Amino acid sequence: MSKPIRLLLLAALIAPVAAGAAERLAITASHDLDAARPSETIAIPWAEVNRALPNALVQHIVVKDAAGHALPYQVTNVAPLSKDPKNVGVAYGELLFQHSFTAGEKSASFTVEKTETLEPVFPVKAYARYVQERLDDFAWENDRIAHRIYGPALAAPAAPGSAKEVLETSGIDIWFKRVEYPIVDRWYNKGHDHYHKDEGEGLDMYNVSQTRGAGGTGVWSGGKLYVSGNWKSWKVLANGPVRAVFELTYDAWDANGVKVAEVKRFTVDAGHQLDQVESSFDFTGADRLTVAVGLNKTPANKKHEPRIAVARSPAMDWMTQWVALKASPNGAYGTAVVLPGGAGFADDGLNELALASVEPGKPLRYWIGAAWDKAGQIVSQDAWQAYVAAAAARATHPLKLSTNVVN
Repeated sequence: MSKPIRLLLLAALIAPVAAGAAERLAITASHDLDAARPSETIAIPWAEVNRALPNALVQHIVVKDAAGHALPYQVTNVAPLSKDPKNVGVAYGELLFQHSFTAGEKSASFTVEKTETLEPVFPVKAYARYVQERLDDFAWENDRIAHRIYGPALAAPAAPGSAKEVLETSGIDIWFKRVEYPIVDRWYNKGHDHYHKDEGEGLDMYNVSQTRGAGGTGVWSGGKLYVSGNWKSWKVLANGPVRAVFELTYDAWDANGVKVAEVKRFTVDAGHQLDQVESSFDFTGADRLTVAVGLNKTPANKKHEPRIAVARSPAMDWMTQWVALKASPNGAYGTAVVLPGGAGFADDGLNELALASVEPGKPLRYWIGAAWDKAGQIVSQDAWQAYVAAAAARATHPLKLSTNVVN
């Protein structure tokens, strides 16, 4: 037998073995809390996926749990093309998927591998968008709750004789939903009068006005709150199915003689009542500022006879409201701020405030959100406080991740 023929036979024998020896990226996620951690988002840098699975494509991978079940996933892509000139995916940002840790479950394992088949597009559970058709609203939601913040068009003066609404505020609104699917686009299509009524999916019944709403920020100085106007610009960085990320930029405002500008980055994960926010403040004329994250003291119409209970943690790391609407068919709801490392609490005529000290350009990380009893997830004040306290514990005990390549 000639040498070329022997080499061809050897290659034929080796090929099936090589084809069956596809590498996988093994992932272990662990933590040190005894409590359950539902809908925990696991984020793996795409660079690690690419090292294990060279040139892997977003539509040709599968993520599996330890039982072999395929999991919904998301791959972010916010890198400039200059970092991925051949467009082979190496510049993707992160691979995201979720796992719900049961109480006492301290560790979970997963694998990522390439597939020959096309993987499905998963249902979107986290979504954000600029709403040009409604006076520059910016709205977002997950499968639990929805929010919006007001933009430049709403703050612009109305022309003489115009019926245009004018509102200047950087407070945060809540849209309460009782369904898991996305409603933001549908409600804007239905129109203003309709989404203020519960027609089966939920409603907008929250009051913002000139307050901080449900988690807006300001500078606390000399016993007074100094706040920005409506957002100036927006940027969406990722948009479901697992996580939405976006930024809102605010023009500088005067805070008791200090000029302050803010950029907020929101991270909205499926399965959570609270969204993570990172606010970066640029200012000169001071080494540090005291920043306040606020909750509106009067979030409900007086005709609904609201009874509002406020709770603050002894560790100063969270604050909640529970609003019971006595004369309304719309039930009760909670709002919250989680602020690890908080510096205390305060209030003014409009807002309950959680305080923190910040340095120029150094992000302040906190969580804000709400829950509605008619959504069926959290139905009492005690349950809301327990949920928020657990979220505060999770914030200071993040997951630890490890990866390795296996055959």
